[in-house]
Amino acid sequence: MWLKKLFLVALTVVTAVLILVGSTSSGLAQLDYNQFADNIIHFDNLQIYSDPSVPKAPVVIDGRAIFSVGKIDSNSAGERVAVIRSELQEAVRDDSFAGVTIEEQGGLPVLYLVYQRQSQANSASSLQEVNRYLFTVTKEDTIGRKSTRETAVDLKQQIEQAIAIAKQERSSAYIQRQAIITGVLLLLALLVSRLLNQLQTYPLRKAIQRIIPGLPSNTSSQPSNLTTLFRLKLGFARFILWLVTIFVIFRLFPYTRQWLYFLFSILVNTFNKSIFSFGGNEFSIINLLVLLGLFVGSLVVSNHLTNVLRTNVLQATRMTRGSQEIISIITKYGLISLATVVLLQAYGLNLSSLALIGSALGVGIGFGFQDIARNFASGIVLLFERSIQVGDLIQVGSHLGVVEEVRTRSIVLTTLDRIAVIVPNSRLLSEEVINWNHRRSITRIHLPIGVAYGSDVKKVKSALLQAAEEHLEVLRNPSPQVFFTEFGDSSLNFELLIWTSDPSRQAPLKSDLCFRIEEIFKEQQIEIPFPQRDVNFDSEGIPIKLPPQLESHLLYWLKGLISSQYPSNNEVKSSATPRPPKR
Repeated sequence: MWLKKLFLVALTVVTAVLILVGSTSSGLAQLDYNQFADNIIHFDNLQIYSDPSVPKAPVVIDGRAIFSVGKIDSNSAGERVAVIRSELQEAVRDDSFAGVTIEEQGGLPVLYLVYQRQSQANSASSLQEVNRYLFTVTKEDTIGRKSTRETAVDLKQQIEQAIAIAKQERSSAYIQRQAIITGVLLLLALLVSRLLNQLQTYPLRKAIQRIIPGLPSNTSSQPSNLTTLFRLKLGFARFILWLVTIFVIFRLFPYTRQWLYFLFSILVNTFNKSIFSFGGNEFSIINLLVLLGLFVGSLVVSNHLTNVLRTNVLQATRMTRGSQEIISIITKYGLISLATVVLLQAYGLNLSSLALIGSALGVGIGFGFQDIARNFASGIVLLFERSIQVGDLIQVGSHLGVVEEVRTRSIVLTTLDRIAVIVPNSRLLSEEVINWNHRRSITRIHLPIGVAYGSDVKKVKSALLQAAEEHLEVLRNPSPQVFFTEFGDSSLNFELLIWTSDPSRQAPLKSDLCFRIEEIFKEQQIEIPFPQRDVNFDSEGIPIKLPPQLESHLLYWLKGLISSQYPSNNEVKSSATPRPPKR
């Protein structure tokens, strides 16, 4: 770890020193500074310059595109750019450059580079203007709707400004200032990179303390428990940090800026190449990425507009939650479909050419995606039939819960235990589903009660009605009812019928009523029986067979018991004979 840090610091210092010393060394002059040797990179090899079919090509100085020129007859745009760029580079290196002048030749403006050079004529030193041909401005070079004369005036100003900037960027003061900025940027990047590295192990305050000594420490701070995803995000942030830092530093100097432009041109030309043709149109990687980005953007915008419609518009209309979801889903998929059609048409794709692909997809859906297609069709039916809506209390098989979301493939059912169950839509159409909120949310609940025989049935009825009427969740209309259902084996059976407007609360409601009924029964001394059974056995003819060992022990015990109750004759006689008196 320390070797890595030491290496980064040493690399920063060496880079700053080399830039500073190399830029300010003795003998450096504007005439000697050539930021881009011709034998290193030839921009003429790029497709944008060498391809004769390119209508316009940019003229670049120090990585900045100044203007663009078009092709004229047999001279391609790349050939004209090569000549113009060579002349402009010579003007940047020559201190005698004075400006750009415009002359009319053949009805077209011609740009000349003006140099003021020393003349030795008549043994006297004087300045002499020398004009070097740059290029002729034609209709292919015009900017917008401007004439060739107006375009020439604009190009004159742009060329003079670009050459002045290029000369300034080759001065020693500029190089020194940019070198100092480079060193500061590298140091800041190192600090931020180290902070991101410490954040992978420690919390923010502890990480700052480890890179900036002297701050008050908190001894209670523990190493942070970060997830792998967050660590990957920190690593990606470090990569972006160094990428941006290198890009900014390369933009500070004309030499490295030219390299950036060269690499960017290669990437653009590579990604602009056509990779396939569809519907008579050529598509490159950039076209596909832009199309994908626009499609993802349309999805995001559709979701945002749908949420705004649901929260700000539909809720104000006081529509049911199910109706709001139906309108939201239809609006969402309608916007996505419209955006898809518009994007395909904008990219020149004829939708009729997609008929073959659509038929192939239809066959694939029919065979390989039967369940998905069935669930999707069932979801469309449920949306328009509205037999199951968001907020309904339904029971599917053994699952009882509230519908939280109706999707095109499934519904999200939240049980009373707050467990989310994903139920496919096809199951809702193929099986019996109990919907407690269908059309009306008022539901009747049955509560069976049994009392002991001999109880006053009128008191039982009044007690049950009293418990129902006291509860706030029991509806008064329809009113509660009590039915005497049957004479049971050990109880008189009644049934309390109540109505509620919230079926999802039936379990707590039953519990509250049972607690209250038990209290009233105790107050009125009404007994709730429990089942009792009398079992009689007929012992006649039931053989009892004991184990031999147990049988022998029982016989021995019986003999001892008989002998203790009925003593033998010898014992009786001996006990009857008088004993002689003791002397």
